[in-house]
Amino acid sequence: MSVAAKISERLRQAEQAAVPIPPVRGDVAADDIAAAYAIQDCGTEAGLRAGRRLVGRKIGLTAKSVQRQLGVDQPDYGMLFADMELADGDEVPSGLLIAPRVEAEMAFLLGRDLDCPSPTMADVLRSVEAVMPAIEVVDSRIAGWDIRLVDTVADNASSGRFVLGGTARSIAGVDLRLAGMVMERQGEPVATGAGAACLGHPLIAVQWLARKMVEVGRPLVAGDLVMSGALGPVVPAGGGDWFEARINGLGSVRIAFARSA
Repeated sequence: MSVAAKISERLRQAEQAAVPIPPVRGDVAADDIAAAYAIQDCGTEAGLRAGRRLVGRKIGLTAKSVQRQLGVDQPDYGMLFADMELADGDEVPSGLLIAPRVEAEMAFLLGRDLDCPSPTMADVLRSVEAVMPAIEVVDSRIAGWDIRLVDTVADNASSGRFVLGGTARSIAGVDLRLAGMVMERQGEPVATGAGAACLGHPLIAVQWLARKMVEVGRPLVAGDLVMSGALGPVVPAGGGDWFEARINGLGSVRIAFARSA
């Protein structure tokens, strides 16, 4: 078994047991992003062999402030599997995740393949069929969220669960860049933001992802879901919490977290 496969298996076991492990940068050079994606690829392939269904991608590190914090100049990406989806208003069972955090995002459904090497914004606009408000529940298999770029990339971009809300809408007539977001916990605002937080425009983030997916041989195709990246601050979630995110022009989405038994 390769080093990448061994690290990927440790991350898988940590996820299944909901018990974190030390940072993977103890085994991978802190600047070896290619090695981190190789670990992620091992996890993706293992999931597919086990019967998991790939339904899309998530974009991470779209906020410039977070990029500066991790010392990078571009986003990262992770895989979305069907078994990661929760229904609007669902309650996340206690003990399912290690240290969940929530962030409000936009989710885009592709109606056409987006598989050209250098997609233009016109290509992106033609490919996006619908947009929905979404909450991503991020989680880290790395103890204490002690992560650098290689840690989060190897850990499938710190993916956890995701929930889609409201009715899917055409992007026509919606100013995605200026669309404001408010996320509440127990009815009290805890995060605000707008589409511009995603690389200046959420569709710029989709364009970046499409280009990267062609480079790595996993091009985006019709039916894929793309999570935009956070529109505002990421918020820790605890047992008994419930969150609702509202995005102007798109509607709302809600998720709750069960109390410990």
